[in-house]
Amino acid sequence: MQYKLSRPRPNRFRHHWSLRRGMIFLNHGSFGACPKPVLELQTRLRRAMEADPVQFLWRHYDERLDAARRALAQFLGAAAKDLVFVPNATTGVNAVVRSLRLRRGDELLTTSLDYNACRNVLTETARRVGARVVVARIPFPLESAGQILAAILRAVTRRTRLLLLDHVTSNTGLILPVQEVVPALAARGVDTLVDGAHAPGMLPLNLRRLRPAYYTANLHKWVCAPKGAAFLYVRKDRQEHIQPTVISHGHNRPRPGFTRFQDRFDWSGTWDPSPWLCVPETLHWMGRLLPGGWPELRRHNHVLAVRARRMLCARWNVAPPCPEAMLGAMATVPLPERFQGRRSCGKMDELQRALYDRFGIEVPVNHFGAPPRRWLRVSAQLYNSPADYEYLAAALEQL
Repeated sequence: MQYKLSRPRPNRFRHHWSLRRGMIFLNHGSFGACPKPVLELQTRLRRAMEADPVQFLWRHYDERLDAARRALAQFLGAAAKDLVFVPNATTGVNAVVRSLRLRRGDELLTTSLDYNACRNVLTETARRVGARVVVARIPFPLESAGQILAAILRAVTRRTRLLLLDHVTSNTGLILPVQEVVPALAARGVDTLVDGAHAPGMLPLNLRRLRPAYYTANLHKWVCAPKGAAFLYVRKDRQEHIQPTVISHGHNRPRPGFTRFQDRFDWSGTWDPSPWLCVPETLHWMGRLLPGGWPELRRHNHVLAVRARRMLCARWNVAPPCPEAMLGAMATVPLPERFQGRRSCGKMDELQRALYDRFGIEVPVNHFGAPPRRWLRVSAQLYNSPADYEYLAAALEQL
């Protein structure tokens, strides 16, 4: 029997975001959502840029950009000289992989839980030079992070030149054990490129301690910066040969006080740098929403995601596919059997479309596995409430 569902009321933080009224947004992980005060700052920056373009984009660009970089470096536990801004993590992956000096027969290692766009970078790069992409098969569902490390180590050979490793996987929402994998691969002479698209703002980061060869991540997701804000970290001993995806003035115009790595990346041609310049204020603004700052915000979102998964699994009588310790602020849940066995067609799953069209719920439905199964991934951000996930559970039961 169906009955009309009452949409949950917005919580006390929702008004800080411009999300459409009445929408239950459980998909922060895809593109993030930028708070109103940060968007207002971006508007002011854009007005300043258009009022005096040469002053903004040329005379004072370097000092503004470097101030933003220093604020980001402190947040990441990194040296500013090892950081550059990029528009998104996929651009960072492209810059690193396409700069590698590969030879025929070399191997690029990734996992079966990687992000499709970044897998494509490996595939195309390998095709051009006659290298090979090797996929470490990670089971999902899984019982422990140790299964991930074991699967990766089994796939390493004497020809392995690079491991591409997600810090937090996109489809499955798993935190992968980068703290164990990076040194284990380094001991075998293999560099790791960490795709940390979801990590900043969701997980505590200290790149000085982690010391991967390369780390790239988005800031528009869990940091909530404007779209177009991301970074690439390259360890000092690997910076010499890393080129940006766009070669511009910095290739042969060194600046006093900047590294050659920064010179190459800081200017890729005329564009709107306001997403990068908003990063310090975004970090400050998000960090004071709760009394405990960023640690409390990360903890709040983790607890909300864990509780949401527990409730959904209980309501739908499905088993959780991984330990709670492997969750950050996202959780993937298998859909009940009556929703399995349907083929995916088009850009968006029909169930995802129905949840939005009929109930105003934005939540991704993914297909993966062997054989392919349907999974639902929920995100937890400060504007979400437990009632949002209860509403989702009830809505699915009506479909």
